[in-house]
Amino acid sequence: LIAVSAPTALAVRTAQEATLKANLFRMRDAIDQYFADKGQYPSSLQTLVSEGYLRDVPLDPITRSKETWTTVPAEPDPSRPTAETGIYDVKSGSEGTALDGSRYSDWE
Repeated sequence: LIAVSAPTALAVRTAQEATLKANLFRMRDAIDQYFADKGQYPSSLQTLVSEGYLRDVPLDPITRSKETWTTVPAEPDPSRPTAETGIYDVKSGSEGTALDGSRYSDWE
């Protein structure tokens, strides 16, 4: 029984990791497009949805939640000290370790 289930579990984990990489790429691309269009970073992931850059905030396939994404704020602009900085990057909120030994929350 273990000999049959181990390859299946590996295949599921591999698919989850591929989905996570794709979701991170899509969200980061949407953040970059938003910045290119508006000259500032979005204030939240939901802003990307409400303004049409994403259809919906995707699930983190590792945590199975839309709520666990960790956002990285942009550096403040010295020429606009009171301006909102917005989201520069997004990372998985999972504390888990990938098949390659890296932490999901560290994926670039």
